[in-house]
Amino acid sequence: MSADPGGGSVLAAWERFVQGEDHIPGVRPLVAISWHRCREQYRVDPHLTEAPVALPEFGHAPEHDVVFAELGFRAASVANEVGNLGCVVTVTDAAGRILAEWGDQATLARAGGCNLAPWFCWSECAVGTNGMGTALEAHGPVPIRGAEHWCRAFHDWFSAGIAVRDVVTTEPIAVLNICCWRSELPASAESWLAKAVTMTQHPLKRRARDSGAELVAAYTQARGRSGAALAALDTGGKVVIADDMASVLLGVPACTPAVDPTLRWNPGLPELIAAARYAAGQAAHNPDWVGSTQIFAHLADEPTSISFRPVFSSGHLIGNLVSFGASDGAQLPQAEGSAHPSVQPRRLIAIRGNRMVLLRLPEVSFAESMGNDVWLSTEQGRLRAASLSLDKLDNELADSGFLRVHRRYVVNLSRVREIERGLKGDLILIMDGRVNDRVPVSRRNAPAVRRALDI
Repeated sequence: MSADPGGGSVLAAWERFVQGEDHIPGVRPLVAISWHRCREQYRVDPHLTEAPVALPEFGHAPEHDVVFAELGFRAASVANEVGNLGCVVTVTDAAGRILAEWGDQATLARAGGCNLAPWFCWSECAVGTNGMGTALEAHGPVPIRGAEHWCRAFHDWFSAGIAVRDVVTTEPIAVLNICCWRSELPASAESWLAKAVTMTQHPLKRRARDSGAELVAAYTQARGRSGAALAALDTGGKVVIADDMASVLLGVPACTPAVDPTLRWNPGLPELIAAARYAAGQAAHNPDWVGSTQIFAHLADEPTSISFRPVFSSGHLIGNLVSFGASDGAQLPQAEGSAHPSVQPRRLIAIRGNRMVLLRLPEVSFAESMGNDVWLSTEQGRLRAASLSLDKLDNELADSGFLRVHRRYVVNLSRVREIERGLKGDLILIMDGRVNDRVPVSRRNAPAVRRALDI
């Protein structure tokens, strides 16, 4: 870590950036992208001196209470260990609202001066770049040091936060954060945060696998009562199981259960995913809710009618049964489940050193997930994407000529130059460009690739 991140080049870059300059060498990409959101999207006043009062929280899933309790236990434990270092440990909810904090009285009193305290909001849209709010926008530990904070009033703080995310929807549930006044964080802070989140997510993963099995059971029972094409989707819009006809429309394997949340299929239909998430929101407030809409499914020239019927376990929504060719219940709003393809972003943000690179979609040959990063193969070389999730990138680009061909790859179909067939019938895509990159196609994605390329 830098000996004085609160001054020097980062502070000078901050001063230039808040005045409208974009070239900010010496600033970490994660921070530069956060500053860009604060200035262009959230329009946060960099001279704000305190956090605002948080808005009331709406209902959340029961397992979120387990997360809050577990994080509270771990936060209190570490606060005892670092109490003599002048640190404050906080737990916030998904909106950035501080639920509880621990630390020595002198540091807590100082933190209270800028409303670093329970019931105040520390999301990026409220106070700009900070350990808690920026962790809600990213994956993994997020250290924010000194002048990297968006608001000048917080430049004396050094913080690191990490989000606990729902293993099905990947939406944030809570953030665990540790911060110090005018001093570096303990060397073990980031590893401690990562370990705490890993331990906290264990019960979430077990619950998600159990919910997947219950969705398969509900699907099996419904199949015996109906002749319509049927699929079971989780609350994030991914397919847990689909029958023969539904599998064709969704572009996923037939009658193959995917109980584990990491193995479920993304249908590559943004309209369906948006509709599934809307349906989940409606059913969470009204267990008797049933709704329908129309989407353009794979291999369909006309919109297909689909209906959603929620599935509950112990009073908790775990997904929906989706029937094709049915129009039961309330019609979903067009804005949420339109039968017309939605407008997708025309550019992708990549990172080169300390610069953000704006890429036109035709410039991108494919995206590859490696560890915690997504890399883009482009005409400018290999660049790290600002997006930290290949699933999110897949959803954003599904209507723009891109296709998920492997759990690690999303390709630009217009950049496929050759198709090679392996000894066992597997497919390999040869992409155009100077190096003729080879992208493998997984067996479960091969049918969708053949349809998309008409082979």
